[in-house]
Amino acid sequence: MAGRRARTGRGWDASPPRTGDASGPARPRRGRRAEQQTDEPESPPRDEAEVAREICLRQLAVRPRTRAELAGALAKRGISEQVSAEVLDRYDEVGIIDDAAFARAWVSSRHAGRGLARRALANELRQKGVDGEVATEALGELDEETEADTARALVDRKLRTARGEPDAVFRRLVGMLARKGYPPGVAIRAVKDALAAQSAEAAEFAEQIDADALADAEGELDRGRLAE
Repeated sequence: MAGRRARTGRGWDASPPRTGDASGPARPRRGRRAEQQTDEPESPPRDEAEVAREICLRQLAVRPRTRAELAGALAKRGISEQVSAEVLDRYDEVGIIDDAAFARAWVSSRHAGRGLARRALANELRQKGVDGEVATEALGELDEETEADTARALVDRKLRTARGEPDAVFRRLVGMLARKGYPPGVAIRAVKDALAAQSAEAAEFAEQIDADALADAEGELDRGRLAE
């Protein structure tokens, strides 16, 4: 009979209709969690100044930063110039950022740690966005005598493991000091004096070096490169 339920091996099948059968598709059930989520109000947008302060503090937690570095970081995150200026002005007032202190610390640590001379340090400070006058004042604390002593110490350290003929060693060491920002005269004299104290052969080679003439020639090359 049409109204009779199907008989199974264990008795009458009284189970409810399955999804998609003749009685129609089952309705999707919304969980309680989904209902709660739709009822929750959306959180208001965060204040732009608050976001800017958080960005600055995260940057400063890694290492000290200049004002220009922080301004660049804020611009990359889409902070408006007005809000950026307000936040950075406030940080200036309370001493959280201090370009003069940053420059002094940078010169001291980079000269002691990497042996960089004033010319290389000036370039790094410029890349960090430090004002020219502020950088000049910080670099003034590194005098010529200290710079020459550091150059000689760098050469002495390299000479312990240097291999090759004296002229080849001389060129490599002068080049090393030049890359660290030492002027030609300082670099050539430091290497010449170090070679003279190393061995008889190196001393004989060093005697033939006219440090002043070489320094003048290197200076001319530098000025030519800058003029190009």
